[in-house]
Amino acid sequence: MSEILCHWLNRDLKVSRTVSPKSFAKAFSNGYLIGEVLYKFELQSDFSEFSESRGSTAKLNNFSRLEPTLHLLGVQFDQNVAQSIITEKPGAATKLLYQLYIALQKKKKTGLTGLEIQTMQPQTNIRLQELRSEAFREQRLNRRRQNEIMAKIQAAIIQIPKPESNRTLKALEAQKLMKKKKEAEDVANEIKKFEALIKKDLQAKESASKTSLETTDQTTTDLLNTYSDDDYIKKIQKRLEEDAFAREQREKRRRRLLMDQLIAHEAQEEAYREEQLIHRLMRQSQQERRIAVQLMHVRHEKEVLWQNRIFREKQYEERRLKDFQDALDREAALAKQAKIDFAEQTFREKEMHERMAAERAQARFEKHYGICAEILDQILDLCTKVADYRLLTNNNLIPHKIMHDWKELFFSGKPIYEQASLKHGAAEATGEYLIELEKRNLLDRNDYEDYKNMVGEWALPEDMANSSPPSNNYILGHVLQRLIEKSIPSQDAAAETELPSYAVKGCLLGKTLSGKTTVLKALQEDFSIQVLSIDTLVLEAIRAFHDNEQASGIKPVRKEHKGDPLSGVKEISRRQVQDSLSVPPASGTEITLKEGVRSSEAEGVKPSDSFLSLTVRAQLGAKSEQLLKKGRSIPDILLVNILVNAIKNMPVNQSWVLDGFPMTLNQAQLLEEALTGYKKKCKEAKKKKAQMPTLALGPTPSKEATPLPSAFDFVILLDISDNTSLDRMNDIIAKEISHEISHENTGHRGASTSHDKSADRNLRDQIHHRIVGFSDNWSLLEEWFTEPQNILTRVNAEIDEGALCQKVKEIFSTEIVNKKVKVEKKLEEKETDKKAASAEAPPTTSPLSPEAEKDKESHLHREMSKISPGKGRTSSVSPKGKPQGGKAPAKKSPGGSADTSPTPTAPGPPKPGSEEWIYVNEPIPEELPSFLVPYWELIEKSYINHIKTVLRYLRESQHTMLSYLYETRTSFKEFLRRPDHKQDFVSQWQTDFNSVPEDLWEDEETKAELHQRVNDLRDRLWDICDARKEEAEQERLDIINESWLQDSVGITMNHFFSLMQAEVNRFQDTKRLLQDYYRAMESKIPLEDNKKFTRVPLIQLDSKDISENQLRIPLVPRISTSPENVTIKPKVKALLKGKIDPSLEGLEANFEVDEKIVIDTWQQASVAISHMVAAEIHQRHIEEEKETPPVDSKEKSPQSGTNKKAKKEKEAPKKKKAEKKGKGKSSPVAEVSPITISPEELAEIERKNELKLKIKEEHLAALHLEEVATQFRLELIKTKALAVLEELVTKVVDVYKFMEKWLGQRYLNEMASIEKLTEVARYYIETATKIQNEIYLGQEEFYINGDIKVFPDAIPPTRPPPIEKEENGTLTIEQLDNLRDQFLDMAPKGIIGNKAFTDILFDLVTLNFGTNNFPSSWMHLTQPDLQEITSLLTVNSEFVDWRKFLMVTAMPWPMPLEEELLETLQRFKYMDEAQTGTITFEQYKQAGLWFTGDEDAKVPDNPLDPLPFNRQEHLIEFFFRLFADSEKDPPLLDYTQMLLYFACHPDPMEGVYRALSVAVGTHIFRQIETPMLTAEKTSISTVSPNEEFPEAEENVTREERELKEEKDEKEEEIPENANTEKISLETLLKVFGGGNEVLDANRFASYLKIENIYAENFVKTFQDLGAKNLEPIEVNILLKHPYVQDLIANYVDYKIPEIKIILQRSEHAQGSDGERSPSRLTEEKK
Repeated sequence: MSEILCHWLNRDLKVSRTVSPKSFAKAFSNGYLIGEVLYKFELQSDFSEFSESRGSTAKLNNFSRLEPTLHLLGVQFDQNVAQSIITEKPGAATKLLYQLYIALQKKKKTGLTGLEIQTMQPQTNIRLQELRSEAFREQRLNRRRQNEIMAKIQAAIIQIPKPESNRTLKALEAQKLMKKKKEAEDVANEIKKFEALIKKDLQAKESASKTSLETTDQTTTDLLNTYSDDDYIKKIQKRLEEDAFAREQREKRRRRLLMDQLIAHEAQEEAYREEQLIHRLMRQSQQERRIAVQLMHVRHEKEVLWQNRIFREKQYEERRLKDFQDALDREAALAKQAKIDFAEQTFREKEMHERMAAERAQARFEKHYGICAEILDQILDLCTKVADYRLLTNNNLIPHKIMHDWKELFFSGKPIYEQASLKHGAAEATGEYLIELEKRNLLDRNDYEDYKNMVGEWALPEDMANSSPPSNNYILGHVLQRLIEKSIPSQDAAAETELPSYAVKGCLLGKTLSGKTTVLKALQEDFSIQVLSIDTLVLEAIRAFHDNEQASGIKPVRKEHKGDPLSGVKEISRRQVQDSLSVPPASGTEITLKEGVRSSEAEGVKPSDSFLSLTVRAQLGAKSEQLLKKGRSIPDILLVNILVNAIKNMPVNQSWVLDGFPMTLNQAQLLEEALTGYKKKCKEAKKKKAQMPTLALGPTPSKEATPLPSAFDFVILLDISDNTSLDRMNDIIAKEISHEISHENTGHRGASTSHDKSADRNLRDQIHHRIVGFSDNWSLLEEWFTEPQNILTRVNAEIDEGALCQKVKEIFSTEIVNKKVKVEKKLEEKETDKKAASAEAPPTTSPLSPEAEKDKESHLHREMSKISPGKGRTSSVSPKGKPQGGKAPAKKSPGGSADTSPTPTAPGPPKPGSEEWIYVNEPIPEELPSFLVPYWELIEKSYINHIKTVLRYLRESQHTMLSYLYETRTSFKEFLRRPDHKQDFVSQWQTDFNSVPEDLWEDEETKAELHQRVNDLRDRLWDICDARKEEAEQERLDIINESWLQDSVGITMNHFFSLMQAEVNRFQDTKRLLQDYYRAMESKIPLEDNKKFTRVPLIQLDSKDISENQLRIPLVPRISTSPENVTIKPKVKALLKGKIDPSLEGLEANFEVDEKIVIDTWQQASVAISHMVAAEIHQRHIEEEKETPPVDSKEKSPQSGTNKKAKKEKEAPKKKKAEKKGKGKSSPVAEVSPITISPEELAEIERKNELKLKIKEEHLAALHLEEVATQFRLELIKTKALAVLEELVTKVVDVYKFMEKWLGQRYLNEMASIEKLTEVARYYIETATKIQNEIYLGQEEFYINGDIKVFPDAIPPTRPPPIEKEENGTLTIEQLDNLRDQFLDMAPKGIIGNKAFTDILFDLVTLNFGTNNFPSSWMHLTQPDLQEITSLLTVNSEFVDWRKFLMVTAMPWPMPLEEELLETLQRFKYMDEAQTGTITFEQYKQAGLWFTGDEDAKVPDNPLDPLPFNRQEHLIEFFFRLFADSEKDPPLLDYTQMLLYFACHPDPMEGVYRALSVAVGTHIFRQIETPMLTAEKTSISTVSPNEEFPEAEENVTREERELKEEKDEKEEEIPENANTEKISLETLLKVFGGGNEVLDANRFASYLKIENIYAENFVKTFQDLGAKNLEPIEVNILLKHPYVQDLIANYVDYKIPEIKIILQRSEHAQGSDGERSPSRLTEEKK
């Protein structure tokens, strides 16, 4: 901008002073030039009054005149702008001039004059400008007047003589400035002299250097590089420029100093003139001066006083404002700090809550993880158990029973494997022992249920499938039910006489701050309910104690179901101790037994008269206060008592709601017990259910206890999240903090505020524990309120307060309606029951006993309630689903018991035990139930325990059998695998065979001898096999003849006989119980049973002789039959399954004997039961005959005759039964003498006879049902026993057969292996060869061990080393190494002259005979051919790079792609950790090239043939030797330089780009070429046309076409931001062959050039592209330069020479012209 303005001022306007950008601010600082510019545009008419002086007065004058003109042009100008320009502030003058330039250009375009512009402006602007100018003038005049007055005052007051002119301060400063100016001039002169001397010295040096260069042309190489002189000249020039800049700065400072002196001088002159003026004006008398001075002093004093007063008032005002502001700031700081503290506290609380929630979640996760891990362990145990069973049973399927047991253990969470042994018990009940005990009990219970219900393993077999299971004995069930009811007196309370209440009872629960109290307050406003808060009730109770609340005589209005539980403090303490023993206290209300006792004894309130006169509430308050004073929590029982007392004192129909109570399950249970008494009734129902019989069900099943009504009608949960609760707590604390801050300075707080504050603080401290406590207890409470009756309602409490209250009100209204409906329904049911009870009272026809009447009424009730026909038989359903109590099984028992339940075709009299049968309920003695009920319990318990024990033994015997059979199989297998000594004989024979001399192998006698030895060896091995077979058979017989099977069978039979004994015992005991019951009902004395109980005989397992007197249980000896006397039956043959084994005949015979013993025992038990039934019936018949009184026919009424006939008809079939079953003895009965009786007595006798007949019928029917059931179970046991014995024998026989099979198979395998050995031995004998590998014969295996040799192998022949052969004129690695060594000796640096190179090649070709330096195809090359090869390799038209020559002649090798070159470069750099640019041979081998060795080479089969030569692997090593610096130890390889060689390409331009990519390290995209460059490239690339070889031309053309296509593809894929990498000049010179070339110390060195021909052009190129200091530039910028583009297009050093074309042409010429003669070769050489 400054240059534009300077151009405008100097050239266009031609101002009077030349303006430069450096002196711009100084030139315009006085405003003169600005006025001149305006004057040239005819805008400043008063320019003549402008002054060029730099004084302050001149500047003020100039700028005051410029102001209106600048405002007229619209340029922004004011006092500040003028001050900035005067003080030469940087940029101020430039900005003003630029605005002025714009304004003037606009004015020039419009062509308006200054007057026209002024008239066009609004009047307001003109007026404003005038006012500003006037204000500026007035300000200037006021300042001048003030200076004059101050000068007058100073002159009047201070009379100081004027100092000399040379002693003033200004004069001293001027002298200093002059001195400094002189010193500066002296320094400048000295610098000029020094510069002149330096110039002279430089000129002299330049002349001397020129002359020295002309005289010493031969020693140019020894001179210093000219770059050093250039550097020195540049340094001198830089120093000169710095000196010139310093001089210029010094000149500026000097001029500025002179200007300051000039300004100071002008100011001094102006002050002097003003002083003279004042002196002229003040030429008055001395009195006037004094008066004026006094007046000025007085006025000044007044002014000072007035200013002081104003200043003091202002200080006071500021102090007040500051105090007020400080107070505000302090209050704001306190509020801010309080907010910060509150935020931190909130954050800490949230962190604590999150930590506690995380701990709870972690605990839940660990619990869940533990459960899953335990389940997974059990699954694994189950899998391994299955595998163990499959292993034990030889992969047999698992039986259903065993799998069912394992599943039961798995589902119940018990370990499947045994944890501890239960055989010998445990001294201490450890955890493992208890677990095993639980497992055993679980399996015993399941086995007993299967046995009882005849399912699972005890399901009915096929031969019993046609017969139905026995029905339930309802008669026996009725007898037992009646006896139990008689033994347990009814404890039901009398029916409540009070009417049900319409009061609604409920509770509102939720977390802390969930809104319970707020909702209840809103609910209390709309409904007449009583809200009960436990905290308020406790406080009221304590207050009542303090107020000595006395008990009044008025009784409570409300009556509780349990009576008055709150009679005094003693009752409270006693219940508290009892609750501490029974109910575990919840968290937060812990109280131990010792504390309860102590509280009841030492800490309890003494029951004095005054204390007992207090109300219950006051007494409870006294107890609560005592506990609270000692720092203890109030126990749950005390809280419940306080709450129940409050409910008791309320009216009956008053609805109430609890606020936040109960909080724990213990409190809920105690409250439920206090209000309903459910616990006592539940205990009674459980006790009654436990005493009910399980073996015989009654006709009327026991009614399930109806669930008691809950103490609450509804429970509402206000559900909020933990974060919401914390947020509400924080809102409360935030409001409290804001209230504290707002009222901090008032100090008028009440006691309620401090109380609320402490409550909030306590709540804040306890909120986390409350939330955690609620979360821990809520799961149990939720289950409590939802399981019996779902009375729980969840409400989302995170909504608005009004909506929440409305929702709760709707729920409460619904509960009121539901309660009203329930009460009305209950009242209607009571009225219906009363009417039904009054209508059911029938008229009595005969005087019956009260019990009979009761039973008859119950029968009538059953008849009326026949709407549901299955009511009386809900529990009497068989396992198959058939109803019991109907048909009895039609099959007769072995004893001959007849069928008693035929299917009626017509309705007849009801049968005993059916639904229509009315049971006899005659009175029995009161002491009878006390004897019979324990007797039945003993029967049932002994029967169940006996069955469980036997079934357990049977279950364990199964596992024992499996283990034994597995051990037998494994031990027999191990016995079969016992070691033998056959291998010793075989090894000895092999040693003898190999020791035969070689000259005797073909001898026939020797062969015969050897064959005889083989036969002897075979016979010996056969003898060993036969002996082993006999031992194995003997071992099998010993196992078969063991007594294990007989013992196991005997034990199993005894177990089943024990089951039969249990059934017989049950029948005998049941028969005796029925007999005693019915005889007691008939008022007869029970009979004494002198007969012993029937005992089922067991099998005698040992052969000891035991006398009959010593036996409690009879024993049956087992008779084992010999195999000779056995005739096998078809069933036994089925067990043998095939050929009969003589060793197993005894087992089958024993099985037949055991089967006969089982059947005989079953028949014996069945006959015994039948005899017992027949004896009972016979006893009844004898008693009836003896008890029949002799009555005359005259005295008998017709009615008695008819009754007698009916009796006879009924007794007829029973007599027939008794005759069939046989007679039994009965106790003697006294004869009754005939008595004359009245008709009433006769009717009574008839009624009694009917009753006796009914009792007899019922008794015999019950006995018959029990007999049928027992016979059926005995038959089932017999069938099961035969099946188990058959299964056991079958398994054992299978194992014995497997043993025989293994034995025979092993014997055959051993014999076969011996035959194979014999064949192999005969083969080696016939072939007359030794057996080198060991022959192994072990048990049943035979093989020749290839890993072991009995004598060592012969030494193999050594393979010759690989040899490389000449192929297609390719140089071998050896030839390449020879050429490298020769070239390295001649030119170590790699550069050699083209003529010398041609001569060397010609010498090597012509002298190749015997040296083998080149292949035979190179022998036909002539000198022109070699010159052509040299021209292809020529660098810079004079030199040849012999390394490139060797690289090309080493082809073929894989041509690398650019990506492969870059990847190889990256691997080399990675190995080069020090980044030196070189690597060693080890690093080179580790990194590798883009190709590897030939790994697919085949190894020749003939060991005398050499291995194939791996050329590629040797080429990799050769390339290192070729390009490495061998002068260093170890040799180092410049990998970048080597990869530049491999960047060569058939397309020279592509080769250049590949080289640039290698040098930079990334891919360089190819630039789009112009047609001109392409044409030039084409002309250059055609080096040698081959007219005589069209094929080669076609190949070249094809390659060029492919390269062109690749190039076109690459051009299309160039991205936008490509080639942004930077490249340095050194790297560029390295790419284009102008790097660090050095001379070779040989005779060709003088022809080398030492200068890089591209260096100068590259430097110029870098400078043209903006790199003045030759710093690296981007590649894309460099490639756009024309010189670089032309160089890339014409650079051919990266083109691979086509040497093969020359070789092919030479071979073709040789083939057509014939072989060369030696004379021709000599001429060519000359």
